[in-house]
Amino acid sequence: MANTATIEVNGKKIELPVIKGTENELAIDISNFRNASGGIITIAPGFKNTGSCESAITFLDGEKGILRYRGYSIEELAEKADFLEVAYLLIFGELPSKETLDKFHSDIKSYSIVDEDIRKIVDAFPKSAHPMGVIASLTSALTAFNPSSVTVNSYFPTGTFEKVKTPSSFVVASNTFFVSLC
Repeated sequence: MANTATIEVNGKKIELPVIKGTENELAIDISNFRNASGGIITIAPGFKNTGSCESAITFLDGEKGILRYRGYSIEELAEKADFLEVAYLLIFGELPSKETLDKFHSDIKSYSIVDEDIRKIVDAFPKSAHPMGVIASLTSALTAFNPSSVTVNSYFPTGTFEKVKTPSSFVVASNTFFVSLC
């Protein structure tokens, strides 16, 4: 199978790369189409025919009702894994062993103390506020309380926990705390 797709507009042929996804689905990479075509854009009402990014973490097919994280269905994770197991899976690409999960839990606990001023922010939200809005706001506010948890190069490759320990531990621990407040 060819690894390019050809689109012809007004007699001009434009070659675009074809990408194979994690489940062997094919996609045409149109990221350079506008440049290559002299300004032509594409339209996908409701973005129903648009992938927003390449992801090694998430596979989504809304029409078929499929949502997978790192190859595991969301239903399977909801039934068989707890929050920290899923957090580990998302960060490192695999479910942890019992020993690894125990260490991860210990590492997370060491970052779970959140500044008391966070409670003031929580208390400032109306009682009717949606929990997701509160958690999203609190996650953003974390950088004010722990600036070292965010770096300019926030890409963390799969590897040892030491590579991502401070930023990911702080966010996972803090979000666990936030959920308990909502």
